Amino acid sequence: MPRILYAIQGTGNGHLSRALDIVPLLQERTRHLEVLVSGPAADIPLPFPVQYRCQGMGFIFGKKGGINFAKTFWQLNSAAFVREVRALPLDAYDLIISDFEPVSAWACRLQHRPCVALSHQSAVLHAAAPRPNLPDPVGRAVLRHYAPTTAHYGFHFAAYAPGIHTPVIRRQVRELLPEQRDHYTVYLPAFEEKLLVNRLRYLSRTVRWEVFSKHSVREAEYGNVRVRPVSGAAFTNSLARSAGVLCGAGFETPAEALYLGKKLLVIPMKNQYEQACNAAALAKMGVPVAKSLKNRHLDTLDHWLREGRAVPVHYPDETGQILDTLLRKHAVTPAPTISV
Repeated sequence: MPRILYAIQGTGNGHLSRALDIVPLLQERTRHLEVLVSGPAADIPLPFPVQYRCQGMGFIFGKKGGINFAKTFWQLNSAAFVREVRALPLDAYDLIISDFEPVSAWACRLQHRPCVALSHQSAVLHAAAPRPNLPDPVGRAVLRHYAPTTAHYGFHFAAYAPGIHTPVIRRQVRELLPEQRDHYTVYLPAFEEKLLVNRLRYLSRTVRWEVFSKHSVREAEYGNVRVRPVSGAAFTNSLARSAGVLCGAGFETPAEALYLGKKLLVIPMKNQYEQACNAAALAKMGVPVAKSLKNRHLDTLDHWLREGRAVPVHYPDETGQILDTLLRKHAVTPAPTISV
């Protein structure tokens, strides 16, 4: 059986959400799986052991719609990152799989080992994936070199080409029974609580907003706006019962909203190339995109509230088959499924 290292980028919640389904499937296929997580702490508790926790390289969300570059560079200790890369014992593994995780990817590059990408980012970089109208060569270069890999299996909002698959929808979401209540679920982690409350109340004082904020530690009510700390179970329940979802142009949250049949509007994070690409893909599908919460863009949100409709998608559960294909092509030894 192959000895596998599965490395996950811990910044944000999307990579870890995907890991909730992928890790058990890998455990069914080998008794020798270890997990590495790098980056700042996220909001999702993991129900499986993590053998390596690394500082890695991550981004810190700002409070006005973008990345806080000052805090990001402050927490980026290049000497520590190099030590982590050099210390990772890759000889213990037959196969390294990386979900946009830089320590494992650069350790493989340094030690001349193959590294297999299983990520959304590898699909974003594919030539067939949608691009924003405004090119961003620097952003694209960062995305390409952040976690270099030698083989690519990608997930995107649509299967644009061979090797690009529809999203991994975690089992917890697939088992939900969606309802259509009167609140709107909001997840815009790059905006501070005060700004969100002011903008949402300016947009409507009658719509019920449920805001999940990375900057809040306790629940609070501001008229028709309820602000809650980010919690996996509470957020998922709010999402399933919402009338619509307003979120950033990440990947997992929009994909889950589409899967649940919710009308969706996204606001891409400023100066973030991946989110600009995601927004271009969603716009191509018919999902409305607003550039910001500033007054000049509120007409887009107002029209969405009044006239927005869900965009139908078909996201079958193919994760097991994708892993079987990956292991068949890249594992050094056969990987039979273990009966559990």
